[in-house]
Amino acid sequence: MNTHITMKEMPESEQPLEKCFRYGAKALSDAELLAVILKNGTRDMTALQLAQLFLSKKDKNLMNLTSMRLEEMQKIPGIGQVKAVQLKCIAELAGRIAKTSRLKNVRLNEPASIAAYYMETLRHETKEKLLLSMFDAKSCLLGDALISIGTATNALVSPREIFLKALEHGAVYIVLLHNHPSGDPEPSDSDFRVTKRVADSGALLGITLADHIIIGDNRYISFREKGLLG
Repeated sequence: MNTHITMKEMPESEQPLEKCFRYGAKALSDAELLAVILKNGTRDMTALQLAQLFLSKKDKNLMNLTSMRLEEMQKIPGIGQVKAVQLKCIAELAGRIAKTSRLKNVRLNEPASIAAYYMETLRHETKEKLLLSMFDAKSCLLGDALISIGTATNALVSPREIFLKALEHGAVYIVLLHNHPSGDPEPSDSDFRVTKRVADSGALLGITLADHIIIGDNRYISFREKGLLG
């Protein structure tokens, strides 16, 4: 007698996992992928229904993993602290995978490649963050550092901290990057002042400010491309 249970005969909460076993993760919908991560639903909902409920909130898609705060996630029945943290970790892993895949394409003389590398890191931030990206004499990326976190309108810039980090990494070239939470990357008067101040300080230390890139919502402005570095 054939006792094998078909997918349709399985409980709905188990179907996404069985489907993944049979056809691979690419065959799963967004809700099914989340259901595999969530594992369990509630007394009234399967894991798949819980995943669908989660995706119906806020941005109404997978961007909820990034845009929703832990507290917001926990307001959804069936998502407690542990599941909320798990979902946030999945989002962070996805971002890091995407960033790692773009690393090989980063070129100091190609602002678009640098902007693409940091776009997902910065475009969803609700406060301004200033990042320092450091390069060696061969224009290879040495690493980056978070310099400051500001308000929703401006970051607090410390040239001293910028160049301490650059010297610590043996950087020859540096690039400043920060986001505009409004989504509009157009430089402000403050952005121009900061750029000049850092460029002048770097010239004294023999460390060149190669660019200042402002990240908006899937848009960027490069001081180098615009001829604004002086």
